[in-house]
Amino acid sequence: MTTLESLPAPSADTAAAIHDAVRERYAEAAVAAAAATSPEDAAAGSEALASCCGPDGCSDERSSPIFGAELYAATDRAALPNAAVLASLGCGNPTAVAELREGETVLDLGSGGGIDVLLSARRVGPTGRAIGLDMTDEMLALARRNAAEAGATNVEFVKGTIESMPLADASVDVVISNCVINLAADKGAVFREIARVLRPGGRMGVSDIVADDLLTSDQRAERGTYVGCIAGALSFREFRTGLRAAGLTDVEVVPTHAVADGMHAAIIRAMKPLTA
Repeated sequence: MTTLESLPAPSADTAAAIHDAVRERYAEAAVAAAAATSPEDAAAGSEALASCCGPDGCSDERSSPIFGAELYAATDRAALPNAAVLASLGCGNPTAVAELREGETVLDLGSGGGIDVLLSARRVGPTGRAIGLDMTDEMLALARRNAAEAGATNVEFVKGTIESMPLADASVDVVISNCVINLAADKGAVFREIARVLRPGGRMGVSDIVADDLLTSDQRAERGTYVGCIAGALSFREFRTGLRAAGLTDVEVVPTHAVADGMHAAIIRAMKPLTA
């Protein structure tokens, strides 16, 4: 089985093509969420919102949510602008996963419409700070509008890719993301950047899609598209190996629910050591 350490970084052309496809799809989703007043309106207005729910939709046969805003507590959703909730396309609730504390600086990778940034800002309080990083102009505009509507003053949204983060070394306490790492063109670069921006003793707590170790890349692609968060997913082994290769420790990858055959939403946690 190939590990992340031996996977080559994509060519510049391949990385650019992936970025363009992801940017286009999520720009469409942002526009639909901004214009909608209900989940039905949003789904009707955007193929992107529907496709982000994966091959089996946003709920399983028991009507249990597998993607989207229903994975957040009703009290959290009620406290946020409607557009932030409608633009939630993730596979978990990373603000709960990361156990945020007062005064911390938290970075949300691929922050989208801002739902996790706004929830993080409430958890870290006025002495803390929540930063959202996204490469899509339409999502950044939507997130800033949502932050203004929510009256959040301890938030910031910056443009950039998660493979090359425009943040200083050792500048954040916590890195979160919600179903975004699978969309990255170069996962190894993402893990190295997470390790770089975390302060010593800092931690990551993300939700993402993870494949069974025996599934090949072709088999993952058979189960869903890259922009639908399936084809680009790493395996359990690849996630663990990649995070450790980047210098992170206490790595754990815990599945939470199935999203396709052999594909799972999962909680991924890791720490940056206090000393090198």
